[in-house]
Amino acid sequence: MAGDSFIAVVLLLTDLLFYVAAVETPEVPMPPWYVVVPLDIAMVTPLVFRRKATLWSAYALLLVSIPHGALELGAASAFGVMISIYSVLVYVGRKQGLLFLLATLITSSVQLWVDPPEDVWVLAIIGVFSTALCWTLGEFAGARRAYHEEVEARLHLLETERDQATRIAVGEERGRIARELHDVVAHAVSVMVVQADGASYAVDGNPEMAKRALQTISETGRGALAELRRLLDVLRSDGDDEPRVPQPDASALTDLADRIRQAGVPVTLAIGSDALDGLPAGVSLGVYRIVQESLTNTLKHAGHGAQAEVLVRREKDVIDVRVTDDGAGRAKQLVPAATKTASHGAPSGPRKLSVPGGNGLIGMRERANVFGGTLEVGPAPGGGWQVHARLPVRLAT
Repeated sequence: MAGDSFIAVVLLLTDLLFYVAAVETPEVPMPPWYVVVPLDIAMVTPLVFRRKATLWSAYALLLVSIPHGALELGAASAFGVMISIYSVLVYVGRKQGLLFLLATLITSSVQLWVDPPEDVWVLAIIGVFSTALCWTLGEFAGARRAYHEEVEARLHLLETERDQATRIAVGEERGRIARELHDVVAHAVSVMVVQADGASYAVDGNPEMAKRALQTISETGRGALAELRRLLDVLRSDGDDEPRVPQPDASALTDLADRIRQAGVPVTLAIGSDALDGLPAGVSLGVYRIVQESLTNTLKHAGHGAQAEVLVRREKDVIDVRVTDDGAGRAKQLVPAATKTASHGAPSGPRKLSVPGGNGLIGMRERANVFGGTLEVGPAPGGGWQVHARLPVRLAT
């Protein structure tokens, strides 16, 4: 705006100097100063706002140029109109520029027709060339302005997309970490709580059983700490060259079943002969975590005397995982009945999710979705509870 004000001041001073010079020449009749000065100020004032209020500025200047040009007060009217043509074309667009150019041509033609000067053709040629020059400059500047605006818009769009991609990636990573933490901590703590309760009852009557329970608690705690260290090492690591503790996979299902048996739940494990052959690491980890969470829920909620069965088999490009329990006994209700998802066994009481809010179920479902698989959780046809997952192997390779 400072540059536009400077242009307006220069045109105003030019017109006033022209007026002073004309007054000192008696042969040139001029109107009084109290007419000229306000008209000159009104003539150049719209130029100050040619960027912020381009159309208003242009048409206001064109309107004032009629009496200003008729009184022949100087060149401010001609220069002001040319600047307005340029401004409308650059800051508004070609369509409005053509309309303003048409209004300018009509106004100039009427003025020349009403009061034609002696050198009308010279003025007409100068006006045509001046207008063409302003239009050409306006087209060039407008194209440059449009190009820069397009570049800025694309940069803004790219930045927005990058931020969205970053947020999505961060969200996915948080979800992955949350699943890992839940699977590690929930399983280990559940086994430790069950063993601790058993040890407290057996410490007086069966010290050997209490000792074994405490040993299981110790082993489970060490295993959980090792997995937590592995997860923390991954989060802290800046590269892939550092050695890490290997993640559990489907080959560790036998050890998992042994730990659940030691915790007091008989587990039957059946793995197809070729079920784990060539299994991608991600799918293998997913199978392990789904079985781990399912057996943990059986341990926590199926009740005393419950038995579990794990069946893992391969069907072409799909690995099928089914974990069932007979639901003997009844676990204490952990969440309000309004949050239940299905009944367990007989309809006399609801089977609850592993934790309030169903984090275990959510984690299993997310693991299945990562590989384009499916997860079904609910009452088994013959009673008890069932978790059935199918994970495509081909999609994960």
